[in-house]
Amino acid sequence: MDVGRAVTEVKAGKVEFRVDKTGIIHAPVGKASFLTPKLVENAQTLISAVVKAKPAAAKGKYVRSVTICSTMGPGLALDVTPYNAKAV
Repeated sequence: MDVGRAVTEVKAGKVEFRVDKTGIIHAPVGKASFLTPKLVENAQTLISAVVKAKPAAAKGKYVRSVTICSTMGPGLALDVTPYNAKAV
């Protein structure tokens, strides 16, 4: 309910994501009007936040695959090997 605090957290880089019952994360990383470097930065930040949130009890590959797409566009698979290496 505190709008000022919420705005401050978002500007500081707060990342929110939801996980459905099958383990798929749905999260926006930007708009189609954003410049490419900003979209890349946002996607990297999201993936890093997911890897940081990995529970200590989780074993093996934590992020199996990442696909990014526009709302009604085709998906584009991303390489997650560097992120899984950091999670170990």
